[in-house]
Amino acid sequence: MSPRPRSTSDETILAAAARVIWRVGPELTLADVGEEAGVSAAGLVQRFGSKRGLLLALAEQTAAEAPGHFAAARELYASALDTLLHALAAIAREIDTPDALANYLAFQHIHLGIPEFHACALLQARTTLAEIRTLLEEAMESGELAECDPDDLSRTVQTAYTGALSTWAVYRSGTLDDWLRGEVEAVLEPYRP
Repeated sequence: MSPRPRSTSDETILAAAARVIWRVGPELTLADVGEEAGVSAAGLVQRFGSKRGLLLALAEQTAAEAPGHFAAARELYASALDTLLHALAAIAREIDTPDALANYLAFQHIHLGIPEFHACALLQARTTLAEIRTLLEEAMESGELAECDPDDLSRTVQTAYTGALSTWAVYRSGTLDDWLRGEVEAVLEPYRP
C-alpha cells in the first residue's frame, strides 16, 4: 500500500512556521504551526520528526533562499546599488511589525547556540556577505562607488543591515524596508562619487 499523497507542501508548512514565529516567537508549538498550515501536529511529526526537525528545516530553507533574493533583485535593476538595497530589504520583507521582528530575533538568538542552527545562520551570513561584496565590486566598476576595499565595505554594510533590524524594532520609525535602506545608504554615501 502506498502512502497517502501529501496535500500540503513542505514549503507551505515552513512558511506557516515562519508566520507563527513572527507572531509568538520561540514559544511556538507544533499545534500552533499545524493550525496555521492546516496540518495536524502528528502529521508534522511524521514529516519532520519533531519540533526541532521542523525548525531546522526552516533554518535550512532560510539559508538556502539568500542567493535567490539577490538573483531576483538583479532581474529588476541595472544598478548594482539598487540591486543591493532591494535584495537586502527583500530578505526581511515579510516581517512587517516590530513585534514580529522582535519575535524572530528572539527565536534566532535561542538557536545560535545549537551547532546545526548556527551552521545555517553562518551559511546565510557568508552567502549574503559574498553577494554584498560582488555587488559593491560591480558598483565600483560602473562608477556608482569610488574605489575602496570591498571586503571592509561589505562587512560594514552587512553589519549596518543586521544592526538596522534591531534598531528598527526599538525606534519603530517608518517601515522596516525604509529603515534598512536608509541605514545601508548612510554607510554607502561617503563612497559615492
